[in-house]
Amino acid sequence: MAGGRRVFNPWLIALAVVVPTFMEVLDTTIANVALRYIAGGLSAAVTDSEWVLTSYLAANAIILPISGWIAGRLGRRNYFLLSIAMFTISSVLCGMATSLNQLILFRVMQGLAGGGLQPSSQGILLDTFPPEKQGAAQTLFGVAALIAPVLGPTLGGYITDHYSWRWIFYINLPVGALAFFLCAMTVRDPEYLRAAREESRKLPVRFDTLGLALLSLTFACWEILLSKGQEWDWLGDPFGRVQTLMFLFVGGLAALIFWETRHANPIVSFRPLRERNFAIACLIIFCAFGVLYGSSTVLPAMLESLFGYDAFHAGLVLSPAGLFSILAMVIVGALLGRGLDARWLIAFGLVLLAAGNLWLSRLNLDISPGQVVWPRVVMIAGLGFVFAPLNVAAYLYTPRALRGAAVGLLALLRNEGGSVGVSISQTITERREQFHVLRLGENLDPLNPALSDYLAQAQTGLLQYNGDPVAAQQMALQSLDNLRAQQASALSYFDCFLIFAVLAVALTFLVLTMKRSVVEKGTHIAAE
Repeated sequence: MAGGRRVFNPWLIALAVVVPTFMEVLDTTIANVALRYIAGGLSAAVTDSEWVLTSYLAANAIILPISGWIAGRLGRRNYFLLSIAMFTISSVLCGMATSLNQLILFRVMQGLAGGGLQPSSQGILLDTFPPEKQGAAQTLFGVAALIAPVLGPTLGGYITDHYSWRWIFYINLPVGALAFFLCAMTVRDPEYLRAAREESRKLPVRFDTLGLALLSLTFACWEILLSKGQEWDWLGDPFGRVQTLMFLFVGGLAALIFWETRHANPIVSFRPLRERNFAIACLIIFCAFGVLYGSSTVLPAMLESLFGYDAFHAGLVLSPAGLFSILAMVIVGALLGRGLDARWLIAFGLVLLAAGNLWLSRLNLDISPGQVVWPRVVMIAGLGFVFAPLNVAAYLYTPRALRGAAVGLLALLRNEGGSVGVSISQTITERREQFHVLRLGENLDPLNPALSDYLAQAQTGLLQYNGDPVAAQQMALQSLDNLRAQQASALSYFDCFLIFAVLAVALTFLVLTMKRSVVEKGTHIAAE
């Protein structure tokens, strides 16, 4: 007992706060594979069912940067418990929805509640563990943040195929109840947070209404733009929807930054970005999670469309990488605890991330599942080497008073990087497929001897099958067209992986501009 309060083992507290984080991150990807089933079950169009994802991400993006402000007013423990309770309740309501509009409404509630879980749990870990153990603590947080999006499609596919899409939401009920009980029992606000809350209560509440309105406008436009941009042909949209959204986003973001940097009590504080390590860490985590979510979208899509895998088996190919990322993070935690500079671990992880994507870009259509598993293992292991050191380096020089705002901003950029990665991967694959179809068609003319030999052999074989010369000729031409489309689609996926590899290599140069990031006993993370 200390000061009348029971003292719990820090690792018990860490386990308690990581469970709801895992649950929240899992829900960003678990519904992806179930959209067709949701649309069918609620009698809605498949394109309309995409709002199930967009609404959640938009609500999440709005709440993440202001989570520090809310936690300062309510108390971090109270806000964390409230977020867990509301997330669990809204998850059950999502499962009970009888129409798509109801489901979208409950997903908005779920996103607003879930936005407070990641920054609150990370802030609790930063305050619970001493500086020399921050690497191990951030490793545990990284397990939740990295493994959840990897397992999401596999778990979602299995539940949807064997039970019902509603159970991808219902499973949050027992997990949420367990997390609420554990956190209510173990989590307490540190003294400096209680003192700050008492001081804030003495002052009149000046809510930044305009800041919240600008924030909501900016990120609602941003998420809709990312979700529907390719479908609406980006700046070629004949109805002006993309152009309007882009104008509102740019104008809203500029107004938000202008207002918040001059407001006495901003709802979103951009002050943590003045610290070089934190600003660079934000950019790296944004791009790294863009690569993670983008590749996690492209790879199963390739397996399902070109190799005939169902959602569950495509997820099984992706899942083994999660085990190796845990191993990588365990190694990282030990190395950070021994005083290794976090910058070198980040750089090594980014090189592995680039190598995994480059390996995937060199594949072809004559591969087995095992030949996809290992490049994915290298890529996700690289992210395992990046995540915990990056969190250590980000907060090492950030003042404690700005920690709440910093955690919210980093979590926001981590999530938004995933949204951008998914949108960019979809755009790249669709545009590059069109390009490759045209390039492959340039040599398809009667004067090409290879083409003539292929059609002659195909027509001869098909003639023996059906005995109709005209039908055999048409089927041979159709097989050629199918082969061209398949090759073009494969090349577009491989192009996407190559672009991700180049991006990961470029990020390694950013690491060189960071300040030395070594956590030693006796140092002070986020010192005043």
